[in-house]
Amino acid sequence: MLSEVLTRLGTFFTRDLPIVLWDLADIALVAVILYAVLVLIRGTRAVQMGIGLGLIFVIYQVAKWAGLVTLYAMLDTLLTSLVLIIVVVFQQDIRRALMRFGTRPLFTPARAALETQVIEEVVKAASSLAQKRIGALIVFEREAVLDEFIEAGTRLDAMTSKELLYSVFVPSYENPMHDGAVIIRDGRVQQAGAFLPLSASTKLDKTLGTRHRAAVGLSEDTDAAVVVVSEERGAVSLCFHGNIVRDLDAASLRTALLGLLTKQPRKRRRESTAPPERRPSTPPPEAVAAPREEPAVAPAPEPERPKPEETN
Repeated sequence: MLSEVLTRLGTFFTRDLPIVLWDLADIALVAVILYAVLVLIRGTRAVQMGIGLGLIFVIYQVAKWAGLVTLYAMLDTLLTSLVLIIVVVFQQDIRRALMRFGTRPLFTPARAALETQVIEEVVKAASSLAQKRIGALIVFEREAVLDEFIEAGTRLDAMTSKELLYSVFVPSYENPMHDGAVIIRDGRVQQAGAFLPLSASTKLDKTLGTRHRAAVGLSEDTDAAVVVVSEERGAVSLCFHGNIVRDLDAASLRTALLGLLTKQPRKRRRESTAPPERRPSTPPPEAVAAPREEPAVAPAPEPERPKPEETN
């Protein structure tokens, strides 16, 4: 098997150079398209559907090899309409890909700056809401479109700001949006008052209320990141990939959101370990100290000379 692969590779590279380069470009283009498709369906139910279709194709090949005529005929009829099945199953993802292809910023620095600004506003709003013990649900939509998982609320399509988020969750009879969740899409508050699916997991802490279970439930089905502010404890939590991290302060929440949402998380500045630059040996004139006067030292006394003996 390995020798056959090496032989085919040798045959591939023994052709003319322009043809080899053209085929390599073709292979690279297909690889990029496959990677984009995998990134597109990551974190959505389309992954499980894709795995199911892959298993059906494997069973189809096994039935063909083993001579299972009935099973092979049934799967052959099914796979004949594979293109139509893919379009129906992945229609939300295909539509999202076409929409984001035209609306997503071309330059990554601009998008990263927008995401960082939005994260900062959310962190400030969550901290203020936690201090006042006002419950809140703030959802960051990532790759998976949330329209098929949530019950839509009031459409806003407004710029994300601390003041807007705070006012949405202020409990009042005249404010029907405070009970639901805010959905942030592409850096803007897309809607408020949305309702999220509750988690059916039995492993969650029994003390978690409906707000936290809704956040975990959405993060189980999609790749969304959900910030939760507890009304009873005034604590901030973060839910992602079916997990919950509780009791976060502003700095921890900011770091976690940057790591989850930004494509290139900010790197911490490392303190320089290089030795400090040496100062010039000659200090400035105003810094020159007056020369110290050496204390006067008294000369040592001369030793007494012996007196000459007197002679008679």
